[in-house]
Amino acid sequence: MDVTQITVQLTNSKQMSFKGRSAWALKQLIDAGEKGCTPITRPAPRWSSYIHDLRNAGVDVETIWQVHKGAYAGAHGRYILKTPMIIVSEVLHGE
Repeated sequence: MDVTQITVQLTNSKQMSFKGRSAWALKQLIDAGEKGCTPITRPAPRWSSYIHDLRNAGVDVETIWQVHKGAYAGAHGRYILKTPMIIVSEVLHGE
């Protein structure tokens, strides 16, 4: 099920909460760990917007640009969570 709200605790004991797609994106980043996420492996309409919102909230997310081939060749970002945190609570869609 998709996360619609998440609260995390940073290593400095600060807690942060996110709702909607920002919560979903953060959960994807947490689950992906060091390998990170891409719009190809975790499809969603506006990854760059979700990352922008997380960064504005103080979450450190690294972007690594990768080239991909195929019929729609181009480049995409791989997003990697750099801010250490643990999940305090999450609300799933329908709860």
